[in-house]
Amino acid sequence: MNTDVTIRPMLDADVPVVAKIEEATFSMPWSADDFYDMIRRDNMTYMVAQTGDTIIGGAGMRNIAGDGEITNVAILEEYRGRGYGKKLLTALLEEGTKMGANAFTLEVRISNTPAIRLYESLGFVSEGVRPGFYERPKEDALIMWKR
Repeated sequence: MNTDVTIRPMLDADVPVVAKIEEATFSMPWSADDFYDMIRRDNMTYMVAQTGDTIIGGAGMRNIAGDGEITNVAILEEYRGRGYGKKLLTALLEEGTKMGANAFTLEVRISNTPAIRLYESLGFVSEGVRPGFYERPKEDALIMWKR
């Protein structure tokens, strides 16, 4: 696992950069306002991955009655495949546990094999499919849980 990355909670000043990473990663990205809202709620957290002065990714979670719903995970394309996503998600799961989550869930595009492999490496297992969950393009979502 790569050690030249720092994982920390997202600050207001990070939101514009994180929103741009989200835009570069997803066909239906969250807005900057969505991120500001997320970091202000007690039951939500968002962590960023930073190398040097550069934010390279982020991941968020909301605690819903003890279930940690991972809302989004994004690493800039040029930094993928180096262990940063795993380090980021490991920190997010630790933070979620501190917030009272005792199980974690997420949805991932059924075609996103690298992400599915990452989640499986952290103990997530597939427990179902949400047909047509994603748009642009329309695609099913794999529902994964770590219990």
